[in-house]
Amino acid sequence: MPHMLNDPTELATLVAARMKGMIRPFIIALDGRSGAGKSTLAKTLAEMFDAVLIEGDDFYAGGTKLRVDSPEARAEACIDWTRQRPALEALRAGREAIWRAFDWETFDGRLRDQTTRLVPKRIVILEGVYAARPELADLIDLRVMLVAPDDVRMARLMARERIIGPWERQWHQAEDVYFRSIMPPAAFDAVAEFPA
Repeated sequence: MPHMLNDPTELATLVAARMKGMIRPFIIALDGRSGAGKSTLAKTLAEMFDAVLIEGDDFYAGGTKLRVDSPEARAEACIDWTRQRPALEALRAGREAIWRAFDWETFDGRLRDQTTRLVPKRIVILEGVYAARPELADLIDLRVMLVAPDDVRMARLMARERIIGPWERQWHQAEDVYFRSIMPPAAFDAVAEFPA
């Protein structure tokens, strides 16, 4: 049964308790549906803990066109966990992590020319949908699912994206599969819902 958290200070307390006595970097996966507030919370936690923050969108691999495959296939393809894994392994071992992020500006499937480099800190936060996926479980110390009411999420998405069209809906369907069948709330260490 996951911890139910209603305030960021409760999450900070849980993190402090879980990492007590740990020598190596402590890795948090901050997962949740689009618009749940993951990026905002991750930045707050990174400042609070002086943590390293990995943006899951750097590892986007879902393509640049509408997909005709199943939501299950999209849930598997959206984020390239095989590229996330070496970054997490390096930071967990106290080494610098290096990767090339998806190029959202060109949006043609390429990775950015420049590399992203992060040095390890006491806490590492992997933020994004699919951050807690089972293939990374052996590297993650705390799996947190951030939830928000659908109307709040949709309002945030409209403010950010300006439209919810077929492109966005295909990924929402993939999230439905992920949070229903791959990582349901009970699979997380904590489920957090904070006021907007």
